[in-house]
Amino acid sequence: MSAQPQKNRASRRVLAAAAGLATIGALMAAMPAAAQGQGNSNSQGNEDGQGHHKPARTVDVQLLSFNDLHGNLEPPAGSAGTVNETRPDGTTEAVPAGGVEYLASSLRTARKGHPYSITAAGGDLVGASPLLSGLFHDEPTIEALNKLDLDVTSVGNHEFDEGATELARLQNGGCHPVEGCYEKGKKFKGADFPYLAANVTNEKTGKPILKPYTVWKKNGVKIGFIGVTLEGTPDIVTANGVKGLKFHNEVETINKYAKELDRKGVKSIVALIHEGGMPASGAYDYDCDSSGPGAGISGPIVDIAKGITPKVDALVTGHTHQAYVCTIPDPAGNPRMVTSASSFGKLYTDTTLTYDLRTKDIVRTSVKSAGAQNPRSANHIVTREQPRASDMTALIERWNALAAPIANRPQGYISADIDGRGSTALEKPLGDLIADAQLEGLAPADKGGAVLALMNPGGIRADLVYKASGDEGDGVVTYGEAFTVQPFTNMMNVLDLTGAQLITALQQQVSGPNEASPKILQVSEGLTYTLDMTKSGAARVVTDTIKLNGEAIDPAKTYRVAMNEFLAGGGDGFAALGQGTNKLVGPSDLDVFNAYLAAHSSAAAPLDPPAADRITVIQ
Repeated sequence: MSAQPQKNRASRRVLAAAAGLATIGALMAAMPAAAQGQGNSNSQGNEDGQGHHKPARTVDVQLLSFNDLHGNLEPPAGSAGTVNETRPDGTTEAVPAGGVEYLASSLRTARKGHPYSITAAGGDLVGASPLLSGLFHDEPTIEALNKLDLDVTSVGNHEFDEGATELARLQNGGCHPVEGCYEKGKKFKGADFPYLAANVTNEKTGKPILKPYTVWKKNGVKIGFIGVTLEGTPDIVTANGVKGLKFHNEVETINKYAKELDRKGVKSIVALIHEGGMPASGAYDYDCDSSGPGAGISGPIVDIAKGITPKVDALVTGHTHQAYVCTIPDPAGNPRMVTSASSFGKLYTDTTLTYDLRTKDIVRTSVKSAGAQNPRSANHIVTREQPRASDMTALIERWNALAAPIANRPQGYISADIDGRGSTALEKPLGDLIADAQLEGLAPADKGGAVLALMNPGGIRADLVYKASGDEGDGVVTYGEAFTVQPFTNMMNVLDLTGAQLITALQQQVSGPNEASPKILQVSEGLTYTLDMTKSGAARVVTDTIKLNGEAIDPAKTYRVAMNEFLAGGGDGFAALGQGTNKLVGPSDLDVFNAYLAAHSSAAAPLDPPAADRITVIQ
């Protein structure tokens, strides 16, 4: 999902506690070869009338997929680490899920009995990662994905958080140009699977920065994969992250390369798209093809799917962190599978593609009944009740040992869970806490003189969980946990905004590009207003209710407003915030947050969850 990106994070972190790092300069030059499949056909042949054996015409190819892992190697904590499952009575229950130890076990179990099996992903595998991966520029996650036998992935917007040069390093290998190698005698090898970026080109050369597609081959079976990220990536990544790059239309790009693959004799094609939709239900097992008012799926992926050439046989999607398995008609009117597997490794999708050995294409049928629809697809929970993959356990333990001196340092204390990422409310308790921390840190005159603070909801990457994650004790917030909440290490800014600009910014939460999927800014104590979601567009913000410390916002007055550098650049569709003047750059958002935790909590007097009562919501 959109969120504040990382910017020059390496220069803002201290890794002295993980000593022994050697610097290696140059990046490896060679790109990895296209992913290859393994195994033999599992389809049965038949006999003609004379008893002669006839070879099978089709084979079943298993496509396993996931998306939006975001470096979550350890099981995500709190509500962010659960998926909703439908009970027999129609209600839902939250099931703990995720963790790369369990994801590896799930995928390895699923592959058994499937000699033709491909594992693909839909982007945002790294970026906005917990400290275990983020502290080391996501090298641990790439290593884990290599062990998972991932065959191919598209890039997502978060793959650009640290810029194209760092993305190239993740692909090609080589130690970090500033922080060097993290383990003595070991050089980072890079991803042994291709990252695909068909719609991301170099502004100067016009060529894709990475491979646009790859072809998986085995025993005459050929399946092409085209990978794209959302065209709007520059709107949700800092300018430094996308400098020198151009992002193109998803549909036009996929259609262009599908035609190219078709000319090369590759008739079976899967598109990996880092853009998604919103199903009508949050349950992972919701029937996305159910009919009726308000049913099905909405969002950008619907129009994208309807525009992609029928040459493409299935779409693996992501970005919205939702779970769905839907059929959306292609331009010829034929049903086509569109899937997404939630986020953080909590689900994986298992799709059966029936491959016709004569036509070299995927068989797509229009009849949906038990066993009749093709491709067949379903999402499955990555449960924590199965055995853990021992090689992933060893990987996590190895990197945790390097991170421990920093990760385990206590920062503050809480009396109960403070929900952020896992909260479905428009105003989140953790959002209020972060905004309050930013206001307090930037309110002094020499720090910017802020009178209010705004926080983008996508920048809140986790919950603060009361239960101990290690041996620190219940209620203790460690540096690692605080980092997981705000992993971007964005610098804080204080800007002059007129009251009119502030009102416009609040309206931009629910209008323009944010109308279909509102992005509700989290606000510091003292800012209050009413949000009427029964209305549409900017009218949802009841302007005469907007008050600061009980006084109506004056459109002509100037206010000093604190926010992270992503919002200050107009990110997430908040163009009004990008118009601020007299900018003062302060400390990082993480430093401000940790300072607030230290100042306002102790073991004897822990922080209580905020009431989250600053925005009155009419539904």
